[in-house]
Amino acid sequence: MKLVVGLGNPGPEYAETRHNAGFHVVAELARRHGIALARERRFQGRFGRGRIGGVEAGLLEPHTFMNLSGKAVLAAAGELRLGDLGSDLVVIYDDLDLPFGRLRIRPGGGAGGQKGLADIQARLGRSDFPRLRVGIGRPPAGEDPVEYVLAPFDAGQRAALPELLDRAADAVEAILVDGVQRAMNRFNAGGAVALEN
Repeated sequence: MKLVVGLGNPGPEYAETRHNAGFHVVAELARRHGIALARERRFQGRFGRGRIGGVEAGLLEPHTFMNLSGKAVLAAAGELRLGDLGSDLVVIYDDLDLPFGRLRIRPGGGAGGQKGLADIQARLGRSDFPRLRVGIGRPPAGEDPVEYVLAPFDAGQRAALPELLDRAADAVEAILVDGVQRAMNRFNAGGAVALEN
Protein backbone atom coordinates (compact mmCIF):
# COMPACT_ATOMS: atom_id res chain seq x y z
CA MET A 1 0.00 0.00 0.00
CA LYS A 2 1.08 3.57 -0.74
CA LEU A 3 0.38 6.63 1.41
CA VAL A 4 -0.05 10.01 -0.30
CA VAL A 5 0.05 12.96 2.10
CA GLY A 6 -0.91 16.51 1.14
CA LEU A 7 0.23 19.20 3.56
CA GLY A 8 -1.83 22.19 4.65
CA ASN A 9 -3.69 23.73 7.56
CA PRO A 10 -7.21 22.76 8.68
CA GLY A 11 -10.11 25.17 8.96
CA PRO A 12 -12.08 27.39 6.59
CA GLU A 13 -9.78 30.37 7.13
CA TYR A 14 -6.93 28.45 5.48
CA ALA A 15 -8.90 26.52 2.86
CA GLU A 16 -8.02 28.68 -0.16
CA THR A 17 -4.50 29.71 0.88
CA ARG A 18 -1.32 28.99 -1.03
CA HIS A 19 -0.01 26.96 1.93
CA ASN A 20 -2.79 24.42 1.33
CA ALA A 21 -1.61 23.36 -2.11
CA GLY A 22 -1.00 19.84 -0.78
CA PHE A 23 -4.60 19.57 0.44
CA HIS A 24 -5.83 20.73 -2.99
CA VAL A 25 -3.84 18.04 -4.82
CA VAL A 26 -5.11 15.30 -2.49
CA ALA A 27 -8.68 16.53 -3.02
CA GLU A 28 -8.18 16.34 -6.80
CA LEU A 29 -6.85 12.78 -6.53
CA ALA A 30 -9.80 11.82 -4.33
CA ARG A 31 -12.25 13.33 -6.85
CA ARG A 32 -10.63 11.59 -9.83
CA HIS A 33 -10.56 8.16 -8.25
CA GLY A 34 -13.79 8.24 -6.25
CA ILE A 35 -12.02 8.07 -2.89
CA ALA A 36 -14.08 9.47 -0.02
CA LEU A 37 -12.05 11.51 2.47
CA ALA A 38 -13.45 11.36 5.98
CA ARG A 39 -12.28 12.50 9.38
CA GLU A 40 -9.98 9.83 10.80
CA ARG A 41 -9.18 10.32 14.48
CA ARG A 42 -6.41 7.73 14.48
CA PHE A 43 -4.50 9.72 11.88
CA GLN A 44 -5.50 13.21 13.11
CA GLY A 45 -6.81 14.30 9.72
CA ARG A 46 -8.97 13.39 6.75
CA PHE A 47 -8.22 10.03 5.21
CA GLY A 48 -9.53 7.76 2.49
CA ARG A 49 -8.32 4.68 0.68
CA GLY A 50 -8.88 3.27 -2.77
CA ARG A 51 -7.06 2.42 -5.96
CA ILE A 52 -5.08 4.83 -8.12
CA GLY A 53 -3.95 3.36 -11.42
CA GLY A 54 -4.38 -0.13 -9.99
CA VAL A 55 -2.27 0.70 -6.92
CA GLU A 56 -3.82 0.50 -3.44
CA ALA A 57 -3.35 3.93 -1.89
CA GLY A 58 -4.35 5.96 1.13
CA LEU A 59 -4.86 9.71 0.84
CA LEU A 60 -4.21 11.80 3.96
CA GLU A 61 -4.68 15.47 4.85
CA PRO A 62 -3.09 15.97 8.29
CA HIS A 63 -5.18 18.29 10.48
CA THR A 64 -2.43 18.83 13.04
CA PHE A 65 -1.48 22.18 11.45
CA MET A 66 1.45 22.34 9.07
CA ASN A 67 4.29 22.43 11.60
CA LEU A 68 3.13 19.19 13.29
CA SER A 69 2.32 17.22 10.12
CA GLY A 70 4.64 14.41 11.20
CA LYS A 71 2.29 13.38 14.02
CA ALA A 72 -0.41 12.36 11.54
CA VAL A 73 2.02 10.81 9.06
CA LEU A 74 3.74 8.74 11.76
CA ALA A 75 0.38 7.42 13.00
CA ALA A 76 -0.82 6.55 9.50
CA ALA A 77 2.46 5.01 8.34
CA GLY A 78 2.57 2.81 11.43
CA GLU A 79 -1.00 1.59 11.28
CA LEU A 80 -1.14 1.07 7.51
CA ARG A 81 2.07 -0.98 7.69
CA LEU A 82 3.74 0.52 4.67
CA GLY A 83 6.46 -1.72 3.28
CA ASP A 84 9.26 0.76 2.61
CA LEU A 85 8.79 4.47 3.31
CA GLY A 86 11.39 5.18 0.63
CA SER A 87 8.94 4.06 -2.02
CA ASP A 88 5.54 3.84 -0.28
CA LEU A 89 5.20 7.41 1.05
CA VAL A 90 4.64 10.50 -1.13
CA VAL A 91 4.41 13.97 0.42
CA ILE A 92 2.96 16.97 -1.47
CA TYR A 93 3.55 20.55 -0.38
CA ASP A 94 3.78 24.15 -1.57
CA ASP A 95 7.14 25.67 -2.41
CA LEU A 96 8.04 29.38 -2.44
CA ASP A 97 11.27 28.72 -4.34
CA LEU A 98 9.51 27.41 -7.44
CA PRO A 99 7.65 29.78 -9.75
CA PHE A 100 3.89 29.47 -9.58
CA GLY A 101 2.76 26.49 -11.63
CA ARG A 102 6.07 24.59 -11.68
CA LEU A 103 6.25 21.06 -10.28
CA ARG A 104 9.34 19.36 -8.92
CA ILE A 105 9.54 15.70 -7.91
CA ARG A 106 12.40 14.55 -5.70
CA PRO A 107 13.20 11.07 -4.33
CA GLY A 108 14.35 12.52 -1.00
CA GLY A 109 16.51 15.25 0.50
CA GLY A 110 16.29 18.07 2.99
CA ALA A 111 13.23 20.04 3.99
CA GLY A 112 14.42 23.31 2.45
CA GLY A 113 12.72 25.36 5.16
CA GLN A 114 9.33 23.64 4.77
CA LYS A 115 8.37 23.08 8.40
CA GLY A 116 5.71 20.46 7.75
CA LEU A 117 8.17 18.35 5.78
CA ALA A 118 10.85 18.93 8.44
CA ASP A 119 8.49 17.63 11.14
CA ILE A 120 7.70 14.52 9.08
CA GLN A 121 11.40 13.82 8.59
CA ALA A 122 12.17 14.34 12.28
CA ARG A 123 9.38 12.03 13.46
CA LEU A 124 10.09 9.30 10.89
CA GLY A 125 13.84 9.60 11.35
CA ARG A 126 14.46 9.61 7.62
CA SER A 127 14.23 11.83 4.56
CA ASP A 128 14.50 9.34 1.69
CA PHE A 129 10.86 9.37 0.59
CA PRO A 130 9.45 10.93 -2.58
CA ARG A 131 7.94 14.39 -2.51
CA LEU A 132 6.15 16.63 -4.96
CA ARG A 133 6.83 20.33 -4.61
CA VAL A 134 4.10 22.59 -6.03
CA GLY A 135 5.41 26.01 -6.99
CA ILE A 136 3.53 28.97 -5.55
CA GLY A 137 6.17 31.59 -6.39
CA ARG A 138 7.78 34.27 -4.29
CA PRO A 139 5.86 37.20 -2.82
CA PRO A 140 6.26 40.67 -4.36
CA ALA A 141 9.15 42.72 -2.98
CA GLY A 142 8.42 43.92 0.53
CA GLU A 143 5.68 41.37 1.26
CA ASP A 144 6.24 39.03 4.19
CA PRO A 145 6.67 35.42 2.94
CA VAL A 146 4.58 34.11 5.87
CA GLU A 147 1.69 36.43 4.98
CA TYR A 148 2.06 35.45 1.32
CA VAL A 149 1.77 31.68 1.89
CA LEU A 150 -1.17 32.18 4.27
CA ALA A 151 -3.03 34.42 1.78
CA PRO A 152 -5.42 33.17 -0.91
CA PHE A 153 -4.19 32.71 -4.47
CA ASP A 154 -4.54 35.92 -6.47
CA ALA A 155 -6.99 36.15 -9.36
CA GLY A 156 -4.52 35.06 -12.04
CA GLN A 157 -3.33 32.13 -9.94
CA ARG A 158 -6.91 31.07 -9.17
CA ALA A 159 -7.68 30.99 -12.89
CA ALA A 160 -4.65 28.75 -13.52
CA LEU A 161 -5.15 26.58 -10.42
CA PRO A 162 -7.35 23.88 -12.04
CA GLU A 163 -4.67 23.18 -14.66
CA LEU A 164 -1.95 23.14 -12.00
CA LEU A 165 -3.88 20.72 -9.79
CA ASP A 166 -4.60 18.52 -12.80
CA ARG A 167 -0.88 18.30 -13.63
CA ALA A 168 0.06 17.76 -9.98
CA ALA A 169 -2.42 14.87 -9.70
CA ASP A 170 -0.97 13.42 -12.92
CA ALA A 171 2.50 13.64 -11.33
CA VAL A 172 1.41 11.77 -8.19
CA GLU A 173 -0.23 9.08 -10.31
CA ALA A 174 3.01 8.72 -12.27
CA ILE A 175 5.03 8.34 -9.05
CA LEU A 176 2.68 5.60 -7.82
CA VAL A 177 2.38 3.70 -11.10
CA ASP A 178 5.68 4.32 -12.95
CA GLY A 179 8.08 5.07 -10.10
CA VAL A 180 9.89 8.22 -9.03
CA GLN A 181 12.60 8.28 -11.69
CA ARG A 182 10.22 8.03 -14.63
CA ALA A 183 7.89 10.58 -13.03
CA MET A 184 10.84 12.97 -12.54
CA ASN A 185 11.83 12.59 -16.19
CA ARG A 186 8.30 13.40 -17.28
CA PHE A 187 7.37 16.28 -14.95
CA ASN A 188 10.53 18.03 -13.76
CA ALA A 189 11.45 19.33 -17.20
CA GLY A 190 7.98 20.73 -17.89
CA GLY A 191 7.30 24.45 -17.81
CA ALA A 192 5.07 26.32 -15.43
CA VAL A 193 1.34 26.63 -15.87
CA ALA A 194 0.72 29.94 -17.65
CA LEU A 195 -0.91 32.74 -15.71
CA GLU A 196 -3.64 34.74 -17.36
CA ASN A 197 -3.04 38.49 -17.52
